[in-house]
Parts: sequence; structure tokens; C-alpha cells
Amino acid sequence: MEIIYIISGFAVGVLVGLTGVGGGSLMTPLMIFAFNVQPIVAVGTDLLFAAITKTGGIISHNRRGTICWNIVGWMALGSLPTAVLTVYVLDNVLTHSPDFQIDALVNTSLGVALILTAFALYLKNTIQHSGEGIKKLLPSWKQWRTPVTILAGVMLGILVPITSIGAGAFGAAILLFLYPSLPTMRVVGTDLAHAVPLTAIAGMGHMQMGTVDYTLLAYLLAGSLPGIFIGSHMSTVVPEKVMRPILATMLLLIGLKFAVFS
Repeated sequence: MEIIYIISGFAVGVLVGLTGVGGGSLMTPLMIFAFNVQPIVAVGTDLLFAAITKTGGIISHNRRGTICWNIVGWMALGSLPTAVLTVYVLDNVLTHSPDFQIDALVNTSLGVALILTAFALYLKNTIQHSGEGIKKLLPSWKQWRTPVTILAGVMLGILVPITSIGAGAFGAAILLFLYPSLPTMRVVGTDLAHAVPLTAIAGMGHMQMGTVDYTLLAYLLAGSLPGIFIGSHMSTVVPEKVMRPILATMLLLIGLKFAVFS
């Protein structure tokens, strides 16, 4: 069974390297469907998986100067305290309610997050153009952008600890809409620099809850780290315009399975 975990981690790593989509969109459903991991444990395990696998990317982007740290700060101002509060509510309030089913919450929220991520991939260019349109239409938009960025962080601070999804492609879509003039590499670097502390804090919250499978995490990391390296080099060969709609369709179908049929 261990070799299957490693191979699965490798396959997800290759896809992450190829597309840049956060591993949570792929890894969490894989753990639930293929390995029969309890949904809340899959989320907790994947949050630490994401924090570890993405850390090296921050160093690389920072060296190239492709991180807008001021935007990272505004998003983190909303997301990090909210993530701590969300984990606290999950651990100390909801799980102690006799009528509350935490797995049902995770499955439904996961479905919604996957569907949103799929549409973010499908409509990447449209989202960016809409941001440019609002910027031209509303001259005062610039002064509202910072508080909206903080609010977007609050939304991610709720979504990520419950689903482990949202800090990747969905977060990038938010940045494309709010900051349409940012070059693609700066969007990627900024999104990554925000995603790592968010997933790390949410993951540590799940450690406190006891909802992390450390053995599974180790096997997945063993496969995914070389997979990400190989996938990132393959991305120059496989066009994004080919991979993006295929991946978006897959995420949409998985999201519908979670949201409608769970």
C-alpha cells in the first residue's frame, strides 16, 4: 500500500508542477476517494502537505522579485486570524455538537471549493479582463481595493481550513481580478507567498485537533517532491492552454460529486 501512496504523490506532484494548481484540489479528493481517509483527516494532512511542498517556491520567487509583499500582507491580515478562528470553531464548538456532522460539512464545502476552482481555471482570462473593466469604470476602485483584498483573505481564511482548497488557483483568480495589471509571474509568486503561511497555520490547527495522518503525509511527500520537479520542467513542453481545460473539467466533475452526491 505504501508504494501506491508514493506513486499517487508523484502523479499529483507532476500535475501541480505542470499546471501550478494547488495540490489540495487534487490530493484531498484522492485521499478521500482512493484511500478512504476520513474527510477532515484528508484536509488536515493536505494542509501540511501544501505548506511543505510550496515553501521552496517562495524562496525562488523572492529571489526573482516576483512577490508583491504588500498584497501578501493585506491578504494575510484577513486570512490568518480567520483561519485560527475557523479551526478553533471546528475543534471546540462544532465537533462537540451532537447533531453536527463534520464530514458532511467538509464534503459539501470541498465540492463548492472545487467547482469555484474549476471556474477560476476556465475563466482565467475573463476574470482578468473583468478586473481591468472595473478599474476603468470606477476611478475610485483603487481606494477600495485594499479593504476588498482583506475581505478576500477573510473568505480564504474560512475556506482553506475546512477544505484545504482555495489558496492556489482560486486565490490567484482573486488576485487577477483585483490586480489585473500584475504580470502573471507576480500573481503566481504573490499567491504562493500568501498560501504557505495560510496552509501552515491551518495545518498546525489540524495538528492540534489530531486530524493529520503523519505516515500518509510522509509517503505522499516522498512521491510528490520529485513529481513537482519533473512536472515543472515538463510545463515548457505541454502547453497550459491544453492542460487547463482538462484539469478544470476534472475538478468540476469531482466538485459536483462532493457537492451533490455526497
